[in-house]
Amino acid sequence: MAQIALTLHPDKTRLIQFGRRAAEERERAGVGKPETFDFLGLTHICGRSLRGRFLLFRRTRRDRKRAKVREVKEELRRRMHDPIPNQGQWLRQVVMGFFAYHAVPTNLDALAAFRYHIMVLWMRMLTRRSQKDRTGWDRINRLADQWLPKPRILHPWPNQRFAVKHPRWEPDAGMPHVRFCAGGAQ
Repeated sequence: MAQIALTLHPDKTRLIQFGRRAAEERERAGVGKPETFDFLGLTHICGRSLRGRFLLFRRTRRDRKRAKVREVKEELRRRMHDPIPNQGQWLRQVVMGFFAYHAVPTNLDALAAFRYHIMVLWMRMLTRRSQKDRTGWDRINRLADQWLPKPRILHPWPNQRFAVKHPRWEPDAGMPHVRFCAGGAQ
């Protein structure tokens, strides 16, 4: 890296024990669970599946989710007196955009929490439009069902994506390449 004048940032770079055997090795060493790390807006966590096998959990970073909810709150405040269909269309775009990036396997709880927080903000804004407003949970649930998409996983597991780009079922996958010689067969 020094040849091309690059250096690692000491606060952002660290070496951690992570992966399939990290939990067992750290338990033997008596140092607790494997550390987590944040990368590309997701917190990566070592975990176990229901069958007891290693599973990489990816969750939306809390600070990113909180920042997005705060942005939506400020913008909803500006759009407070817009008609409800306009607010619903805008909120649908926001939620769909959030889901488009964060809808990875093992992150469904964070998606549902984000949608719930948006519903709470929307209800608060609707009740503040008038002193006589009686917007309750039954109405906000109907509006959310009409305008906000339900959380669902949009991205495949990484091994499924890899299998599509690099299939193992090619007809000549197990055969070596044919060798051609300029001088003929030898």
